[in-house]
Amino acid sequence: MLPLRNGAKLSRAGMRWAVEALVIDHLTVSRVTAGLGVSWHTANNAVLAEGRRVLIDDPARFDGVGVIGVDEHVWRHTRLGDKYVTVIIDLTPVRDKTGPSRLLDMVEGRSKVVLKSWLAGRPRAWRDGVEVVAMDGFTGFKTAAAEELPKATAVMDPFHVVRLAGDALDVCRRRVQQHLHGRRGRRSDPLYKARRTLHTGAGLLTDRQRARLEALFADEEHVEVEARSSGRRPCRP
Repeated sequence: MLPLRNGAKLSRAGMRWAVEALVIDHLTVSRVTAGLGVSWHTANNAVLAEGRRVLIDDPARFDGVGVIGVDEHVWRHTRLGDKYVTVIIDLTPVRDKTGPSRLLDMVEGRSKVVLKSWLAGRPRAWRDGVEVVAMDGFTGFKTAAAEELPKATAVMDPFHVVRLAGDALDVCRRRVQQHLHGRRGRRSDPLYKARRTLHTGAGLLTDRQRARLEALFADEEHVEVEARSSGRRPCRP
């Protein structure tokens, strides 16, 4: 039995079921509460305690980390603004093709100070073993990594590379649309109709989509979009 702070107890089998129900089956705490026959706070405290025991307090979870990924995540929307957490994951298994990435930690906030403090809390030997840091274009993360992981190479992760390239393509398309027609795109406009097709990887295009792009690029007025797209589409996984 697992004693909890409020005096209630849960069996290890019940605790395992609760964690699997939340993580794998995506049940709510309320549904888990009903299944276990305990109060909401009892179930929630038990899951948090087990998660800390299995994940956070596991001394081996930082072993063998050579590549890390850093990104922010909005965990709550409020009237005063979004609430962020900084997410740090281990990408070493992905690089070595030995398995999926692993969650290392989540820290409240999104800033240079948040990441720098987290990195500074790791042993020097661990920091020296990190070879690559993948992140988005946020300057705060890049600066923190440069200061605390001087031996690591900072790169932009593929997701953000593709997104930035796609954003640049959209800006180009809208600019050409405005120049040619003096207005935003409409359903009948070739550039507007092809907006989603332009974001499709070259190897994923259907025959119909290829024909649409060929017709679009046959017009010399669309050459700027074609030039931007030709550098964009092969990058899409």
